[in-house]
Amino acid sequence: MSIYLVRHGQTEFNAVQRWQGQIDSPLTELGRQQAARMGRKLAALTGTGEAHVFSSPLGRARQTCEIIAGEIGMIDGITLDPGLMEIGMGAWDGMTDYEIDHEYPGMRDGLDRHEWFFHAPGGETFEKMTDRVARSLETIKQRQARDAIIICHGITSRILRGVYASLPKDETLRLEVPQDAFFHLRHGDIVRVDC
Repeated sequence: MSIYLVRHGQTEFNAVQRWQGQIDSPLTELGRQQAARMGRKLAALTGTGEAHVFSSPLGRARQTCEIIAGEIGMIDGITLDPGLMEIGMGAWDGMTDYEIDHEYPGMRDGLDRHEWFFHAPGGETFEKMTDRVARSLETIKQRQARDAIIICHGITSRILRGVYASLPKDETLRLEVPQDAFFHLRHGDIVRVDC
């Protein structure tokens, strides 16, 4: 079984460097183009009946999912999985770096730029998010005879690849999160596929 791991296309919040967490903003025109390119590449690697799509239920992932499914020619075989949602950043969902530092002065001081997400008031911890992503990955692996296409988010993608490859936390949090490429996971290997 192969897993193709896709991050959603660029959103309006991505374009203005606003952290989304579990709130949403729609794909930009560039984001729709990125999703279409990934869909065409996935169509060349899988067939209509050869893959099942698992997507975060958040709007930006669903929008990416619909575009990719259209490019592949799929009309069924899609499961929305809440375990694939982006990190819940609590009070910091939807804020910019400036807004976080202005409204919560000093709260990110001393935290690594890849670690601070997990310290938001009312947000998810690394351990809690890792547990839910690992459960989703295990469920996908257990129920799939076909290949799986997973459409999720930046931090979710990092953690899923970290779980898949048994990477330590610091290495997991530094994994790249492109919106113009996806990852092919098979036999313990992770390979970037550019679109």
